[in-house]
Amino acid sequence: MSKVVLITGGSSGIGKSIGEFLTEKGCIVYGTSRNPSNYANSKFKLVALDVNDTVTIAAAVKTVIDAEGKLDVLVNNAGVGINGAIEEIPQDQIQHNFNTNFFGPINVIKAVLPQMRAQQSGLVINITSIAGYMGLPYRGIYSASKGALEIVTEALRMETKDFGVKFTNIAPGDFATNIAAGRYHAPVLKDSPYTKYPNVLKDIDDHVDNSSSPIAVAKKVHLVINTKNPQIHYKVGAPMQKFSIILKFLLPDKMYEKLLLNHYKL
Repeated sequence: MSKVVLITGGSSGIGKSIGEFLTEKGCIVYGTSRNPSNYANSKFKLVALDVNDTVTIAAAVKTVIDAEGKLDVLVNNAGVGINGAIEEIPQDQIQHNFNTNFFGPINVIKAVLPQMRAQQSGLVINITSIAGYMGLPYRGIYSASKGALEIVTEALRMETKDFGVKFTNIAPGDFATNIAAGRYHAPVLKDSPYTKYPNVLKDIDDHVDNSSSPIAVAKKVHLVINTKNPQIHYKVGAPMQKFSIILKFLLPDKMYEKLLLNHYKL
């Protein structure tokens, strides 16, 4: 039987790419968007869901289960970017980022677990980020929110193993999506002491603009869905981005920090 897949943040970027690829491979795909009516040409079904609103989360999960009688896979993909010197990012923006990138996915997980436990099967794939493996300058909040989701996934794997539910992370590097358009940028202030921030911000955006298609992430999701015992962590991205994680664990802390400082010209 075709697997029933729910993808949060399925209207654009990585989520849209995953949804279209899985649909081509025969999965029954439901994506989510805060405003599904804005995407009438979607190649798969979209249901209303805002990861910051538990009422919409419950309603969306119920819609899928009522229609299909099961839910095989959750892809927690919805997320937002944030850049800026931590000192200069407003507190409400920091909280919004964690609400969307960390607490939101946890609430979606809580909504699907009763069904997955009842059917004694299920897979949750959390889309995190290679940035979540390291504290990146002017991306510290984003790194922290994605890193937190990576760690929670490790705990959830052990807590749910007796129920036939499996958890894994897929951490993408930079891919050509519209994430920069929806990312919060701390304003560049004339009198800011963080004079190197504008150059780092440009470098971050250039990396996204010059990156490859997110289809690589979609293919990895499809591979994981068809893997009997998924690994805990997967990384998808340019070779140097993936290698940066290996270096993080191999090099002394200060040496690794120096590499990052040189990379960002700080």
